[in-house]
Amino acid sequence: MYDIVIIGAGVTGCAVARELAKYQLKTVVLEKSEDVCCGTSKANSAIVHAGFDAEPGTWKAKMNVIGSRKMEALSKELDFPYKRNGSMVLCFEEEDYYKLEDLKKQGIENGVEGLEIITGEKIWEMEPNLSKNVKAMLYAPTGAIVCPFKLTIALAENANVNGVDFVFDTEVKNIKKTAEGYKIETAKDCYETKCIVNAAGVYADVFHNMVSEKKLSIVPRKGEYCLMDKKAGNFVSHTIFQLPTTMGKGVLITPTVHGNLLAGPTAENIEDKEGINTTGEGIAKMSKMAKLSAEEIPLNMVITSFAGLRAVEKGKDFVIGEISDAPGFFDAAGIQSPGLSSAPAIGEYLAECIVGKLQAEKKEDFNPRRKDIPCVAEMSKVELKALIEENPLYGNVICRCETVTEGEIVNAIRRPLGAKSLDGVKRRTRAGMGRCQAGFCAPKVMEILERELGKSPLEITKAGGVSRLLTGKIKE
Repeated sequence: MYDIVIIGAGVTGCAVARELAKYQLKTVVLEKSEDVCCGTSKANSAIVHAGFDAEPGTWKAKMNVIGSRKMEALSKELDFPYKRNGSMVLCFEEEDYYKLEDLKKQGIENGVEGLEIITGEKIWEMEPNLSKNVKAMLYAPTGAIVCPFKLTIALAENANVNGVDFVFDTEVKNIKKTAEGYKIETAKDCYETKCIVNAAGVYADVFHNMVSEKKLSIVPRKGEYCLMDKKAGNFVSHTIFQLPTTMGKGVLITPTVHGNLLAGPTAENIEDKEGINTTGEGIAKMSKMAKLSAEEIPLNMVITSFAGLRAVEKGKDFVIGEISDAPGFFDAAGIQSPGLSSAPAIGEYLAECIVGKLQAEKKEDFNPRRKDIPCVAEMSKVELKALIEENPLYGNVICRCETVTEGEIVNAIRRPLGAKSLDGVKRRTRAGMGRCQAGFCAPKVMEILERELGKSPLEITKAGGVSRLLTGKIKE
């Protein structure tokens, strides 16, 4: 019998797990994919929103501002990339100026600090490449960027070393109420638990509706993005938004913490909860919208495109907390943007609710710190020399585009909740994320995975499941 079962190992589920790891509780995270960060958390804008565009009084507003304030300290504690670069919301029509004023007032009410409306030449002093059609902009100095992969993995690793179990390739099929709590049926096993945290992204409504008469309805909203080469990384220094619409914050342009340039997303409500394919129409629409902010955006430097899904609940707000007609079942549903920014706050809030319900005591030996994989690409010559003397594998470059070494890849595989696939290695080390998109390094990474995991080449996958890369041998 577990005290808590968390369904979903995305950023929200892992944030809850990490907070619960501080207490004397038996906790397990069930994830249908082969790794953490395989759903919504892996394909988003990688933005820590300041919190000015959420309606005051909503869960979105409260969790966004608290989460944003927590993120920098958390990045130092768990050693993941974070940069406070500030954000801007562009206004292209003088008659829309009042909308910037409204956003500013809303942000102040939400507790966002330092908001300022900027006009005139200062706009282009701050961002020279912005369109000359910009009439004014709202500047939020507390906006930031983060690595969503590293954030999610850091939360999960720290939870795991502090006693939280993670079970992968385990899809929840059914949930039943019991006298002591709940019975969770998967394709492999059954799990008895006192409490459940429903952090299942676009599937959160499915699990909620298994136990409650008060039904949820989540619509997947697809967003398509383009990622540009590091040569384009300095095109803008801030995160550039356009005035938001009913479908979201619109197409943005932003640098990434790793030095690339990102543009997107589109916003299209779809029915398929696995519909993460990109389309020519979607990319064309995204490109057209991005050029409104900056006509010269270097879309000729795109190295990859991708799509992600946002879990949009019909009430349009986050759904957080214990269900009134299902005691012990806690929702973290409808966690769309600004979900990434809000994750630390949601994790803390739900953990406090559960701890209070179960009367759990704090651990005396909780370790809040975690150290990431050494990043050779960012090291000085002196640091690299010392590291190679300690472990020569850090001197063998495997991914040329991102300068990722064998030592980093081995570390990614051997560490807590280590990588088991090419995508698992990529999210932890960036091997395969560069200009050639794994064209050069994939075979070498596969060989390292084979060796470290003791598997046949035919068993190595791109992303778990049936995504095997090799089908057989042409000769012995």
